[in-house]
Amino acid sequence: MTIKLAKTEKIHFIGIGGIGMSGLALIMKRKGFNVQGSDISNNKNIERLKKNRIKVFIGHNEENIKNSSIIVISSAIKVNNPELKAAKRNNLPFYKRGEMLAHIVSLNKNIVVVGSHGKTTTTSLITSIFQNSKIDPTIINGGVINSLQNSAKLGKSDWSILEADESDGSFVSISPTYSIITNIDREHMDYYESLEDLKNHFINFVNKVPSIGKSFICLDDKMNKQLLKKLNNKNYFTYGFDKKSNFNVFNLKTNKNFTEFSLNIKLPNKKITQIKKIKIPLLGRHNVLNSVAAAAVALTVGIPVEKIKSGLKNFAGVQRRFNKIFTYNGIDFFDDYAHHPTEIQEVLNGVKEVYEDYKKVCIFQPHRISRLKDLRKEFSYAFKDADEVILCPIFTAGEKINLGFQYLNFAKEIIKNSKVQLFMVENQFQLAKFIKQNFYGKKIVIGMGAGSISSWMRELPKLI
Repeated sequence: MTIKLAKTEKIHFIGIGGIGMSGLALIMKRKGFNVQGSDISNNKNIERLKKNRIKVFIGHNEENIKNSSIIVISSAIKVNNPELKAAKRNNLPFYKRGEMLAHIVSLNKNIVVVGSHGKTTTTSLITSIFQNSKIDPTIINGGVINSLQNSAKLGKSDWSILEADESDGSFVSISPTYSIITNIDREHMDYYESLEDLKNHFINFVNKVPSIGKSFICLDDKMNKQLLKKLNNKNYFTYGFDKKSNFNVFNLKTNKNFTEFSLNIKLPNKKITQIKKIKIPLLGRHNVLNSVAAAAVALTVGIPVEKIKSGLKNFAGVQRRFNKIFTYNGIDFFDDYAHHPTEIQEVLNGVKEVYEDYKKVCIFQPHRISRLKDLRKEFSYAFKDADEVILCPIFTAGEKINLGFQYLNFAKEIIKNSKVQLFMVENQFQLAKFIKQNFYGKKIVIGMGAGSISSWMRELPKLI
């Protein structure tokens, strides 16, 4: 389906407050489109939109779409949404975010980052390299890039760097010039019929990369290896700790401030080369892989090695990705977006390597009832590298489905399978009281989740 985007038309975003939706709305506004939107409550993303003179309605009401001619919907929007229902009644064209994104960036050379985990950080690392090289790309990311203080930016060059969300399958609408596939995991199974269906979407996406472009696929990931066997062509490079990778990590060293590693580069019909002592201000093997993906695509498009190394070394980070928030009683408190068992394990693995003699405490808020139901067992084993877990109530994200088991039993499973002490709290005030009474000694504390836990963490200092 072709989208005809006359700039005189009013484009309404349902769910404009999401990080991806707000970024796309901002780019379209700066390209000259008439943009507005709605969401259920105010947040930082909406405040950024308002500063850029984008009209935002708080609450969903069919009156909000009056005089709108095109509707863009977030993957979080349900079929019974009053604005979506009104759009259907009035025969208004409506598109998923990924479909609209595909048309907006179709005229640019682009680098599209997809995968179940690590997309936002990888996109941000590529952005840091490009900025360091004085290339001014258009950026649409799934998190706020600290160096930009925004998740999106309209650039002056003919390059776009995009994070594509796989939650509703619409990422296959994008035609990438270069693509990165970080990993494939059991995620968003409320949309996909099966794991095979999920993998087929990634196969379709990679097969769209033209001969003049290239895909970069992490060889350390089990499902990525299965994907490679089913690709129609060999128009890809691999990266990872796996020695068969085209971009192979070796000589890994870690400390609290930096991770250092080197790369063996083995490309067809070329001599093996090395890049030594690449430094990143990030922890964990997962962030090494994210950095290698960024370096690999940058090398392939012709960015000099020294620019790549300095772009990675000076990376200013992404909000909600292991950010230190405050210190209390000599204990550092961090905020992280980890909301899937794999992400929790990777964060804790990275922390374990450099905080060996510290007690590791996770303040965990499950995100979505459907995700917890689907991955209950995996979550119960995810905290093996922690010492204590503070379990918060589920952030439902508007889901009104039955959990199907006692939440207390889930807590007991975490204690049994992850071998941790566990404490349950009912709200952020109980959390603050518990911390005030019990937190002393040599500890590191990480808030984890994709819901309101970030706000809870940031509000703790005034509550304790």
